[in-house]
Amino acid sequence: MTSPALLTGSHLRTYNTIFQHPVSHNLGWHDVDALFRHLGQVVENPNGSLTVTRNGQTLVLQPHRTKDVAETSELMTLRHFLERSETPEPAADGGEAHWLVVIDHHEARIYRSARPGAVSQQVRPHMPEDFFRHAHNSQNFSRGQEKPDPNSFFEPVAAMLNGAGKILVFGTGTGGSSEMDQFVAWLKLNRPPLAARIVGALAVDEYHLTEGQLLAKAREFYASAATV
Repeated sequence: MTSPALLTGSHLRTYNTIFQHPVSHNLGWHDVDALFRHLGQVVENPNGSLTVTRNGQTLVLQPHRTKDVAETSELMTLRHFLERSETPEPAADGGEAHWLVVIDHHEARIYRSARPGAVSQQVRPHMPEDFFRHAHNSQNFSRGQEKPDPNSFFEPVAAMLNGAGKILVFGTGTGGSSEMDQFVAWLKLNRPPLAARIVGALAVDEYHLTEGQLLAKAREFYASAATV
């Protein structure tokens, strides 16, 4: 992997360390943060995570428990993000990209395209014991299940959608029991321009559908919308 030509000094050393083989165990999160702020945009979320955006690609980094990148899997995640964000991603079919968000109480899966084989980026409430609300009288508590605080969950999801074209949202249930409906309502209140990009919000049986079937449903929706 060739280093970006404009990197110098500490940023270049950090970049080379990420791609070093064998993998390095002396890579500091402070240096990674500085590199990503130099290469793209970094948003600090209320739950302590960081959303990094570069050339239309997005990576969510959870709060760090150590000062160094301790796990090889974490380093590989950084490496893959840098690889796929080297150049801007063209919109699907030369037009406005069709995005899909599949969201429930446990996670959000963001697809930058509804094309077959599209890979999702996932956002989960980090350390639920710290960020879930426990008030039984709260509207965020339903069916005896704790739900993530909207700001700690929805903020990083919204940050990942900043470069989206049209957005289709899938979820389960309706009303107060639906994280999809809660997310759309939160966007309308807190991110009106982003909410305006939502072209549909559909309840689906996501737990009994494969990833390929979810993407197929999204393509069917967009195809039908294009003929209206």
